[in-house]
Amino acid sequence: MGTRELGLPERVPSTGELPERVTIWEVGPRDGLQNEKAIVPVEVKLEFLDRLAGAGLTTLEATSFVHPKWVPQLADAEQLLARLDRREGVRYPVLVPNEKGLNRALDAGVEHIAIFASATETFARKNLNSSLDEQFAMFEPVVTRAREAGLDVRGYLSMCFGDPWEGVVPAKQVADAGRRLLDMGCSQLSLGDTIGVATAGQVETLIGLFGDVGTLAVHFHDTYGQALANTLAALRCGVSTVDSSAGGLGGCPYAESATGNLATEDLVWMLEGLGVATGVDLDALVAASTWMAGQLGRPSPSRVVAALG
Repeated sequence: MGTRELGLPERVPSTGELPERVTIWEVGPRDGLQNEKAIVPVEVKLEFLDRLAGAGLTTLEATSFVHPKWVPQLADAEQLLARLDRREGVRYPVLVPNEKGLNRALDAGVEHIAIFASATETFARKNLNSSLDEQFAMFEPVVTRAREAGLDVRGYLSMCFGDPWEGVVPAKQVADAGRRLLDMGCSQLSLGDTIGVATAGQVETLIGLFGDVGTLAVHFHDTYGQALANTLAALRCGVSTVDSSAGGLGGCPYAESATGNLATEDLVWMLEGLGVATGVDLDALVAASTWMAGQLGRPSPSRVVAALG
């Protein structure tokens, strides 16, 4: 008899303070696939999105309007969005790097965008060709125009806990950068552990520097196997939006030490065991990730997919 047939994981609500419900911001179709060297056909991406929506995920980051030269995998953004069969109640945000990307997003009729900033000087220069301070001048017209057009804007902040060139990143430096994005008009700020070096203590310290945790989300990579522990620490601090990638797909093309994202299946398994609602059908999610892993020609790195797929 299989694990699920045995009624596992057992629902044992935590004795600590946890949100009753967690919103999963699924980044697999964008962040999960952007680092794939072999181009994934648009038909496969569309089916992946549909399978994920069918599993109950309601926020699917569909693609990115980064220049195709830098991320060839997502050069089909317009084609994908034009052919996307949007499900009622599901959001399909896209990533935009600058005003040119915003123009493309507006032409495609998107309703939700995300921008990505850096918490460190070195990564800002390597990833954005800008200084830590100058990047905000680049983002301000993007956010302003997007909000004026009625779009919701999310802000990603990378290298929040450690930087491969600078080492430990001071929490106050991260909080200051994050507040600038929120003050600019971002409705949500996603704190990213880009190279997966964060610890639960760092997570608690950083989140404690923000007054309104309702505007925060967390985005952990699992380089050192700490993503779930860090997520639980964030939930205990009141955060209720968590980024994850179906099947644990992903990395960062601009930081070689960044490995896969927190797997959505692993996250849902933990939340089910804690009695925290997600609205996600774990078995359908595992099936979607197993299917995608087959399309990519390799097994999924997710522990839950490996056990149930």
